Amino acid sequence: MPRKPGKVPSYCLHKASGRAVVRINGRDCYLGPFGSPESHAEYERLVAEWRARNAESSSANQRVSQLADPSLTIAQVLLEYRSFARNYYVKNGSPTKELDEMRFALRPLRKLYGDTLARDFGPLSLKALRQHLVDSDLSRGVINNRVDRIKRFFRWAVSEELVPPSVYEGLKSVAGLKHGRTEARETDPVKPVDDVYVDAVIPHVARQVAAMIQLQRLTGMRPCEAVMIRACDIQMSSDVWIYELQDHKTAWRGHRRQIAIGPKAQAVLQPFLTLQTEAYLFNPKDAEAERNAKRRENRKSPMTPSQASRTRKKKPKREKRDRYDVDSYRRAIKYGIKKVNKLRSKEGLDPIPNWFPLQLRHSRATELNQTFGIEAAAVSLGHAHADVTKVYAERNLKLAMQVARKTG
Repeated sequence: MPRKPGKVPSYCLHKASGRAVVRINGRDCYLGPFGSPESHAEYERLVAEWRARNAESSSANQRVSQLADPSLTIAQVLLEYRSFARNYYVKNGSPTKELDEMRFALRPLRKLYGDTLARDFGPLSLKALRQHLVDSDLSRGVINNRVDRIKRFFRWAVSEELVPPSVYEGLKSVAGLKHGRTEARETDPVKPVDDVYVDAVIPHVARQVAAMIQLQRLTGMRPCEAVMIRACDIQMSSDVWIYELQDHKTAWRGHRRQIAIGPKAQAVLQPFLTLQTEAYLFNPKDAEAERNAKRRENRKSPMTPSQASRTRKKKPKREKRDRYDVDSYRRAIKYGIKKVNKLRSKEGLDPIPNWFPLQLRHSRATELNQTFGIEAAAVSLGHAHADVTKVYAERNLKLAMQVARKTG
């Protein structure tokens, strides 16, 4: 018997396999083990998509009236938002990191409140969702950021007239979690890294990684700026080179990001400058080739005929990219720290602490703040306001001690 128009497809049991199944548009969609939470979540997703397709099949006027319908669930609104976000969070033809961040933030909203009417989601619901994030052991900063993104989602829904304005106004009343007044986990602030620990790691990483470490330490640039540097982005017409990024963190605000590169940093870059000006200076393919050549040079046993006859796969599963990214750069440093600590363990020495690339920026900020003042640190780090630089620069304890000696 044909299904009545508009009737929601049912969640059913496929007896032969023991799986849950739903029939949508004459096609069976298997959802996983019958009765499992995963199968119910998949069912809700497919039904939400089915409802959205039915809405899109109507005329434009009918679709507008359906979107304005107060019976819309959060899952349906999320489906509309997904189409918007895929086109909005794009830079230079590629999805930005913010698209993933929005996806992570909205996932628990769909999981816990997908069937809830969008107009019924209020401050208490948002607080319950926030407590779910606390129970998931996320840090306080991450929780506040995700709650803010959920509010941003509802602000968009209000602008599209999918939910009443009162919904967003109510959610705005939910303040962020305060330090020391919540059960949410706190994270340690990012601090500068001691030069001793940096110098210990440099000999144990690829020369490309070592150059990025030294470049960051000398200029205070962000890790993402170090891995993206190209010769064509550097103006070399004066004694101080200027590295200007076309794509950077605050480009959407209309700000320019220019990094001054002095003689010491220029010496770090010189070995990597070639005629291929549009190529990234620090290439992981080159690092791998140099590492393999060094292994062959240090090889003690002769290479077997089968090894000598091996050729590189034309299409390897994981092809090396033409530049490092922030994650691979951080992992390379972590690998170098492990090598250092392994050697120190054999010598009976204490291990050095783990550190990561962003700490190099904090070290440079602290150094500039102590030597030239906060304004010089702000200009060098590319901050529009000196208050932002204070987050990166440690307080000058030596100055405080001098004041205490004289006045305390």
